[in-house]
Amino acid sequence: MHMFKRMITRRAALISGLALGAAGFSTAKVMELSADPVGEKDCGPWVSPAAGDAAAITVDTSAPLAAELDWAQQAGLINDASCLNATAVYGIVRVHSEADVRNALLFAREQGLKIAPAGVRHSMGGQAFAPRALILDMRAFNRIELDEGSRTITVQSGATWHEIQNLLHPRFAVKAMQSTDIFTVGGSIAVNAHGMDHQVGAIAQTIRSMRVMLADGSVQTVSRSENPELFRLVVGGYGLFGIILDAVLEITENVIYAAGRRVVDYREFPALFRDELAANSGLGLMYAHLSTAPQSLLRELILYTYEAQDVPDALIPPLGEVSSVKLRRFVLNFSKTGELPMRLKWFAEKNIEPRLESCSVTRNQAMKDGEACLVSRNEPMHDSVPYLRNNLRSETDILHEYFVPRENFTAFVDGVRQIVQAERVNLLNASVRVVHREEIFLNYAPVDVFSLVLYINQMTDLAGEEKMRRVTSQLIGLTTQMGGRFFLPYQLHYTAGQLEQSYPEIRAFFAAKRQYDPEQRFTNTFYEKYAPEL
Repeated sequence: MHMFKRMITRRAALISGLALGAAGFSTAKVMELSADPVGEKDCGPWVSPAAGDAAAITVDTSAPLAAELDWAQQAGLINDASCLNATAVYGIVRVHSEADVRNALLFAREQGLKIAPAGVRHSMGGQAFAPRALILDMRAFNRIELDEGSRTITVQSGATWHEIQNLLHPRFAVKAMQSTDIFTVGGSIAVNAHGMDHQVGAIAQTIRSMRVMLADGSVQTVSRSENPELFRLVVGGYGLFGIILDAVLEITENVIYAAGRRVVDYREFPALFRDELAANSGLGLMYAHLSTAPQSLLRELILYTYEAQDVPDALIPPLGEVSSVKLRRFVLNFSKTGELPMRLKWFAEKNIEPRLESCSVTRNQAMKDGEACLVSRNEPMHDSVPYLRNNLRSETDILHEYFVPRENFTAFVDGVRQIVQAERVNLLNASVRVVHREEIFLNYAPVDVFSLVLYINQMTDLAGEEKMRRVTSQLIGLTTQMGGRFFLPYQLHYTAGQLEQSYPEIRAFFAAKRQYDPEQRFTNTFYEKYAPEL
């Protein structure tokens, strides 16, 4: 969901030059690793068990409401960003209006179907669909209205952060979102996403109110003061309580930041944050990368900071789209191929990129030598990560995220390193975020935590699936031992017991689900797997 930003930076060209010379890659191999994707990725040879009955599903096109729906697909398969969850569904319906949502609910009730809302489907465990369900594609439901006076936007749930940023720039910016902009607002609320602004916290903190359509077709306004229980269930509720129609979100000024970075030992980070960073009210954005190179694996840490500056004569350029996509894709894919490419990637991020920093904001007056590298708030988050998509068969890239109390950060990283080394995990990226205590019902941060985001390359055969399941179980066990929790929008490689141990409130969450949705109309693969056991 928020985890990709700056894994491949604008300065990646130097990595490729070094790596190609060292490895002697052929032109054909370079083209393979950098090629644009052609349609949805085929991850073969793995075939999801949920894909089996696609041919057995028939849509009742004679039903009166069937003609009222904008069918993107009838029967067939749907998948998510993992490419490992091909699932046979009843169909996919495009949503353009509130009436479309209500008609889809009526059709589902008449046909005895379950229903699931979907955005860009970047969760990796089928959280946006379920077998034989009717899927609502919300992406065309994307109107955005700006209220400059109240510093809010009212946005339909299918709008992406990319669309929102383009509307707000250059004066305003988003308060809380993932560190990339591909996700829909509804999807971000459904997982209570967080990003690089360690002061604002997760998206829940920026929601003034939402309108949610329940399973009976009624629409409820929810906020911290109006229907507060339902508010706490819908935020981070994975679409199980209703369809988010729109939300009123707080926005902020598009602040000018001085971009900075420093390399520190990972053991220094907790004290550095406590004693210096947390007290700096001008520090607007912050994240860190841990080394994935063998010689310094999860020991060196690059801290990226964005500190507010008073620049009254700033010239803020329009937001651009991602450049050098093929090159970025090559760098990431090349780093999967061995220790030397991974060493070169980390060397360049540490030593070369700082000298080639892209500073988009300029002044009316000429800048003096040694002045800070300036960017606007929107720029670090304006990345649609097209370079993460590829045509490579028999492999995929998988996200994990773990939240641990801040005092246990060092011990947790040590434990992760042991697992990565023992299991020979092909770890592509490891990012650190600062996350504050949250108040939602299914809560990944009941206390202040640091989160560790892992991006792992996986082979898509049975052995690859079993290895990922084993590694995930070990990482969850370590997290629980450290008093932490794991993020739920990812692969379902954990037992019901592990889920309950990490989220003791899960039984109450499922009970509330049954109370608000007695017909069990809203569903997803996560709910279908774990609710029967809990």
